[in-house]
Amino acid sequence: MKKILLRLTVNDQYQELYISPKKLLVETLRDELGLTGTKRGCSTGSCGACTVILDGMAVKSCSVLAVQADGAEVITVEGLASGARLTPLQQSFLDHGAFQCGFCTSGMLMSATAFLKENPAPGEIKEGIQGNICRCTGYNSILRAIKAVAGGKYPEEKR
Repeated sequence: MKKILLRLTVNDQYQELYISPKKLLVETLRDELGLTGTKRGCSTGSCGACTVILDGMAVKSCSVLAVQADGAEVITVEGLASGARLTPLQQSFLDHGAFQCGFCTSGMLMSATAFLKENPAPGEIKEGIQGNICRCTGYNSILRAIKAVAGGKYPEEKR
């Protein structure tokens, strides 16, 4: 199969690479660019572990062909921090113990980052991670971490 030229900016780095037209964005990020923070979980767009920010919107990269991102800007979890300096949301995830095994964490961070950028003081935090599945934490610590960054003005979740 003939490969095509893909041009995109990933984590503020311009990239040009030749890929198969059938290659998924998650595969391109992981296999071609070595950005393994983006996880491949269900491969059906159900779990959210592969979430990245594509031109400002959270998308499930297992449901996007890489060619659809031609000319686009992609941010992965590796692009959130500035060197060793974490974003407030990443630090809040640490402070609130918002992870256990960590498999869903990058997708949760990417969804919540895009959500908070669009809704700095959201009324319903759960909307921000809708479509992201965590099998370990029970979500309360994740919601507390996001709420803390959104202003901390939300009541604790009922247990």
